Amino acid sequence: MIDAVTRDKLIVALDLPSYDEARALVDLLGNTVSFYKIGLELLFSEGLSLARELKFEGKRVFLDLKFLDIGNTVQRAVASAAELGIDFTTVHGHDTKTLKAAVAGRGNSNMKLLAVTVLTSLDQSDLEEQGISATPAGLVIGRARMAEIAGFDGVVASGQEAAAVRAETGPDFLIVTPGIRLPGAAAGDQTRVTTPEEAIRFGANHIVVGRPINAAKDPKAAAETFLAHIANA
Repeated sequence: MIDAVTRDKLIVALDLPSYDEARALVDLLGNTVSFYKIGLELLFSEGLSLARELKFEGKRVFLDLKFLDIGNTVQRAVASAAELGIDFTTVHGHDTKTLKAAVAGRGNSNMKLLAVTVLTSLDQSDLEEQGISATPAGLVIGRARMAEIAGFDGVVASGQEAAAVRAETGPDFLIVTPGIRLPGAAAGDQTRVTTPEEAIRFGANHIVVGRPINAAKDPKAAAETFLAHIANA
């Protein structure tokens, strides 16, 4: 039997092109899943309406917007997100000015701010292309420290860096980990992947799973499989 604490660790990414498809998946998953992520793809197809519906239904909602702009714009955008009553949102963790603007925008709301460190689709060569000499792990750790100092609640980081981030930050600092695949599964367009067990054991509070669930022949069974792996950890 999966308890509520374990169930909360799984965030299902609604990376789908339409409201109807996302709504159908949520209805199919029912009480199996309690936490959903809405990203940029769904945002432009009534994603905010779905976010409001999910909150009304007692679900938790992670609005993955990856804000990055001048401080005034970020502050106002985060303030607008906070008014939706969502649980998590994201800001690119590239600089202190942006992070502090997001904290100011969040105000006294209960919305958690997560800094995106290094996308799990990027590797060393991608960073070098951007003129960054640091390793992915080194950059993730540096950005996690910066986010914590700025007042953020946590980071989005791959499971490969979760242990190092946990060692460098406080025990209440959230680590949300995408790039999750079951043992032996294809990585797809992800480069820094981990299994559910590895991510949780390395210190992740939540794992984010999209295509392995929403593209499965039986999404509910797939979600239950991921929950079982989380419980085993």
